[in-house]
Amino acid sequence: MAKQQARTSARKVKDKWKAKGWFNLLAPEMFNRQVIGETPAEEPSKVMGRVTEVTVQDLTGDFSKMHIKLHFRVADVRGTEAHTQFVGHDMTSDYIRRLTRRKRTRTDAVFTVTTKDGWTIRIKPMAITDRRIQGSKQRAIREIMGKVVANVGARSTVGDLVKGVISGDLAKEMAAACKPVHPISRVEIRKSEVLLSPALPPEETVPTPPSSEAVPAEEELPREEPREEAETLPEADSPVGE
Repeated sequence: MAKQQARTSARKVKDKWKAKGWFNLLAPEMFNRQVIGETPAEEPSKVMGRVTEVTVQDLTGDFSKMHIKLHFRVADVRGTEAHTQFVGHDMTSDYIRRLTRRKRTRTDAVFTVTTKDGWTIRIKPMAITDRRIQGSKQRAIREIMGKVVANVGARSTVGDLVKGVISGDLAKEMAAACKPVHPISRVEIRKSEVLLSPALPPEETVPTPPSSEAVPAEEELPREEPREEAETLPEADSPVGE
């Protein structure tokens, strides 16, 4: 009896898979509508909203961009083709760890920018200096990076902005702008998120937290503690001198 039940359940699983069809996942127009994968589903409505991940190396063949991961969400299904939309990117954790070494300062920031075609995107850059710097310089670097991101986003379409993030052109522009404050060894856009898109329904967009830009990502306040210790040293040494 138990064997018959097991066979019946196995047949049900097979029948369920037979009812499913395969849909090709296509990249957005900014990536030339390339096929980036396949996904099974019983009907097209169940493909909507699915998110897939692909590296820049898989799209362009550039081995140096294998650490950049792009995220796409299915926004439209036409026949067996599921057209996706860019919803963000991030970098692999091991790549970020290689950049942040000892005796260096990593300055993180979070900015929200609106492109000229109506996309609202959250950009998260990080600037790395060749040595430790004070918190005042970090604040100045954040301010400069914010101005660069706002200016570039205001004059760019979402396709141009994403290409600038992936190619590193936006990071290079920020590094050059921050040079008068302190030489920057490297700037990377470690993450981006689409908050509002004209093509996405309102329920699929991500709301912007009200305090996202008010809280600095990394302030490194302990850097200023040695200054306070230096002021208290004469009091601690005075009994020895007596």
